[in-house]
Amino acid sequence: MNFLEERIVKDGVVKEGNVLKVDSFLNHQMDIGLLDQMGAEFKRRFADKPINKILTIEASGIGIACVAAQHFHVPVVFAKKSQSINLDGEMYVAEVESFTHKCINHVIVAQKFLGPEDHVLIIDDFLANGCALQGLIQIVQSAGAVVEGIGIAIEKGFQSGGRMIRNLGFQLESLAIVDGMNAETGEIQFREQKKGPAKAEPKEAADEESICRSSTLD
Repeated sequence: MNFLEERIVKDGVVKEGNVLKVDSFLNHQMDIGLLDQMGAEFKRRFADKPINKILTIEASGIGIACVAAQHFHVPVVFAKKSQSINLDGEMYVAEVESFTHKCINHVIVAQKFLGPEDHVLIIDDFLANGCALQGLIQIVQSAGAVVEGIGIAIEKGFQSGGRMIRNLGFQLESLAIVDGMNAETGEIQFREQKKGPAKAEPKEAADEESICRSSTLD
């Protein structure tokens, strides 16, 4: 097991409904030393990519993205889940479904923070159905920027998101892939991963059901 898998086994809690709680160290209370290890590992896996910006989504991805950005020496942009009075000008908007909160969100990035000159690494804490990632990918592409890769802390390998994103041809690096969980015993099964960066799969058409809508708003 790698360092993150070991921590999940030690402090993660499995709940009914395929819920894995890691709030004691990752997405509520945050272990900054652990996040720093994660950032270093993302840097290693994407070392050959010309990344000049990291994109994430509020709220749980922000901490991981900010610590990782210190290893890449680049700024972080986070997509907001609601319009606020301090957002002005033209914006990119995508509609995404949250597996955790069982709701639809409109995620927003101001156009002035993302443009054709950007080579973007997308980072988030969890990957389940992949809809949030699709929304972020669509925002990057709408900006004319390049998605250089996607870094995920924990992927639920028994759900379709990871397979779908890899089938679209992106380099997706998940530090821990959970293939099964048992709420009664607390047992967690991890997928064995090969050392070194994963190769992007050839692009395939996404299922119609998996497409999240995106648009540009004034």
